Amino acid sequence: MAIPSNILTLLAGVAITCLSLWYGQNHGLLPTAAANDAPLVDGLFNTMMTIATGLFLLVQGLIFVILWRFRRQPNDATDAAPVHGNLALEILWTGIPVVIVLGLSVYSFSVYTTMGGLSVGHGGGSHMAHAHPRDAAIAAELPSSAAEETANMPRVSAGLGTPTAQQPDLTVNVKGLQFAWIFNYPDQNIIAGELHLPLGKSVQLDIEAQDVIHAFWVPQFRLKQDAIPGEQTRLQFTPTQVGTFPIICAELCGSYHGAMRSQVIVETPENYDRWIQSQTATATVLPSRLEEATAALDLQVAPEHIHHLHQLAASL
Repeated sequence: MAIPSNILTLLAGVAITCLSLWYGQNHGLLPTAAANDAPLVDGLFNTMMTIATGLFLLVQGLIFVILWRFRRQPNDATDAAPVHGNLALEILWTGIPVVIVLGLSVYSFSVYTTMGGLSVGHGGGSHMAHAHPRDAAIAAELPSSAAEETANMPRVSAGLGTPTAQQPDLTVNVKGLQFAWIFNYPDQNIIAGELHLPLGKSVQLDIEAQDVIHAFWVPQFRLKQDAIPGEQTRLQFTPTQVGTFPIICAELCGSYHGAMRSQVIVETPENYDRWIQSQTATATVLPSRLEEATAALDLQVAPEHIHHLHQLAASL
């Protein structure tokens, strides 16, 4: 008994839908999710994978059906009747992509704003031109020197990360330069070549570049932000998983761009505190060791040089 074509079409649609939904959630293409905003990005990516899988199966399935259904028969010596167009079909295959693209645009914009993509600060151009009217009025009442100093302050571009009403638990200044990342912990007076973060604590990264444009990217955090010379950008997030994750420059920045890597180490709060103490101890012990060495060798070292050594060691 032949199965009606409409029943076959329904069964094929159900099969494609089920396969697309399954693969969209089980593709295994994403790295470990290790930050609080990662599920938002993963949800968007899984949605796109589901739609892409369904369209792929539909198009490839139609190709095979057409190849089989309209194959040349042994006794068929002529071509099929020409088709001059089908307005309804053309509207359908134009309308479906339009709906999909608009839907994904709204979804992705929602994710971007939820992560704080449009929060914080002033973008490019004149600082005062983008300021709130209240800020402009305050600046107008300042003395000319103070107003000029305010206008010349480093600008903060739009941040990315969940915006929080309260201050972050930890702020780290990140500087990109050819071809390395430097991390400054201003509250602890520590400078490091790798980023250490406490698990479950809100983090704010203030990012800038020394020379050319770089991009700070941690795939496991699903976060990427440009590092721009003369302009400060920002990332806000909370690490949710202990581990060591790569930091990659995602903007072509020169000959050794591919080697511009570091790592972020997410630790328990106890281990993070121990790391801070070890870095502080190094900065404290090194100057005293230097003083002892100069005294033992009876070297004549000026006090200002010893002070400079203290400052240098504190920055290591």
